[in-house]
Amino acid sequence: MPRFRHTRRRFLAVTGAAAVAGCLGGDADGEGNGGGGGNGNASASADGAGTESDEAEDEPADADGTEPEVTDVTLLLNWQINGLHAPYVAAHEEGFYDEEGFESVDIESGDGSDFAANQAGLGNVEFAVSSPDQLLNVNSRGLSPQCVGVVMQRNPNVVFATRDGFGELTDPAQLEGATVGSGPGMVRQMTQAYLEHHGVLEAVEYVDSGFDTVQQLLSGEIDAAGGVFGDVVDAEHQDAEVDVLSIHEAIPSYGHLIATDEGFAANNGATVRAFLRATARGAVWATQNPEAAIDHLVAAQPELEEVRENQRDKWDRMHAEYMRSDAVAEHGWGWSESEPWQATYETLADGDVLEGEVDPETVWTNDYLDAEAESIGDYAESTDS
Repeated sequence: MPRFRHTRRRFLAVTGAAAVAGCLGGDADGEGNGGGGGNGNASASADGAGTESDEAEDEPADADGTEPEVTDVTLLLNWQINGLHAPYVAAHEEGFYDEEGFESVDIESGDGSDFAANQAGLGNVEFAVSSPDQLLNVNSRGLSPQCVGVVMQRNPNVVFATRDGFGELTDPAQLEGATVGSGPGMVRQMTQAYLEHHGVLEAVEYVDSGFDTVQQLLSGEIDAAGGVFGDVVDAEHQDAEVDVLSIHEAIPSYGHLIATDEGFAANNGATVRAFLRATARGAVWATQNPEAAIDHLVAAQPELEEVRENQRDKWDRMHAEYMRSDAVAEHGWGWSESEPWQATYETLADGDVLEGEVDPETVWTNDYLDAEAESIGDYAESTDS
């Protein structure tokens, strides 16, 4: 598995075979300040979250003077490093993790949101980038990875078609009689639920297009596709004019999130809060400095130079359309609310995906989000273009 080791002074890219892309959305009761989902309060926990001064964005942000309990941590990505991971790379390269007191942050390329959630639940990594479906699924298998911060506030799944191959697509009713393909995992579950929601599931030929959905769409093997917005960017970079239907409008859900083991969070609250503050700061910086953010990505993974504009477009679309919400405007970066978790849970339960019982309210918390930190509390304002 590719590994990108981050230390205070250096960012070393270790070569290896490309990781298989995981599912981007298709990807026990707590004690102490880390437990519980819906009743969490940002920046309010048993060991306290301090208040930053006006200069806090340029100073170590743990304003109560508490160093992280664990200063050497690993962040496992959901797949190989790309434009969607700009906040974490920016946080490292701009020294934001350093300023929070971390001695080192290792960023490892992953093998899917399912693998990332599982590794977090096993305690093999301190932090992981995963997705709501995989946190629910892994919790249904008896582990306890917990979402401590939502990066993508909108469901990243979409149904899309090319103008040349399908014509203009503006309404799901137009899909009647079409062949619709999607890959495995949550992409498939979300696409199926979307088609069913609009009453056209029985009127389409719904096929498994594996991991080659975009190419099958461009070659005309399928008429329309279920995927994620990154797939749309890939198609556009092959000169396709693409129309998109957002699944989020029918099934609100989250996308990328930061997970850690529930027990680790409960025992290391300062570490989690510091990591989230630095990551949010990286997201703000990468939004304000997108070209420089891609420079950092290319420095970390030189192969990305060949697809630099593609990665820039993915990051631009992610921060412009998927990282803000009414909840973020009100509460700050990373905030979870019950409805998207419940909607994801119901979609999984209806598809018989879960392996056991799980209460969706137990797999997320807002307890470690320090709303007094400018990068978190003022995220929406700071990134409003």
